[in-house]
Amino acid sequence: MSILQVNNLEKSFDDLQVLKNITLSVDHGEIISIIGSSGSGKSTLLRCLNRLETIDAGEIVVDGDVMVTSKSEKVVYSDESILKKIRMKTGLVFQSFNLFPHYNVLRNITEAPMYVAGVSKEEAEKTAYELLEKLGLKEKADAYPYQLSGGQSQRVSIARALALQPKILFFDEPTSALDPELTGEVLKVIRSLTSLNMTMIIVTHEMGFARDISSRMIFMDQGVIVEDTTPDELFNSNNERTRAFLGKFHESV
Repeated sequence: MSILQVNNLEKSFDDLQVLKNITLSVDHGEIISIIGSSGSGKSTLLRCLNRLETIDAGEIVVDGDVMVTSKSEKVVYSDESILKKIRMKTGLVFQSFNLFPHYNVLRNITEAPMYVAGVSKEEAEKTAYELLEKLGLKEKADAYPYQLSGGQSQRVSIARALALQPKILFFDEPTSALDPELTGEVLKVIRSLTSLNMTMIIVTHEMGFARDISSRMIFMDQGVIVEDTTPDELFNSNNERTRAFLGKFHESV
């Protein structure tokens, strides 16, 4: 059964259409990497799925709950109770960390469980410490974001997203702000999450990582899904646009 269904999604910024008739279905436990050149629409798609951008047409259904649908050529979002329910099922890891600079690591992780999910302080802190230990950061619980490396900050943001125990975890280019050494550190953490059997959708430029970790890969170009297939089939594609993109990637290595 699909945990995420997107039907005929459209999104424009002024006169520029950035998403064109996007339709996709994601099953529970799938790990999907979305690749494509800058400006292909992949990060905008992720933002629409997390309601950071409103759509112009189409439908998004998360774990059976309708986030938004089109009725009589008008986009209608569900009421706040449904949207809150959906927010509790999803987590997003940003490329720029987005930690609260005035909170220490522990409070960055416990804030949402306590004030959004209504979890007790004791339970929220217990979960936070467990996550920090799993991610190799237990000694950083009292540190502030300015005291962390980029890799540590991204691991904290992953812990924060996991603290709400989401059913779907989204990553928006989680290593783009990191140098190569720290990139490997964060990718290792993301790999470790596969044991949780959690659905993950990852926008990434890390082709080798995407090929290794993904059950499916989506290649986007100019606002459309060009291919949605297995990693092996994608990397052996005969599609000219796909081959051109992957060829540029190989040339840059």
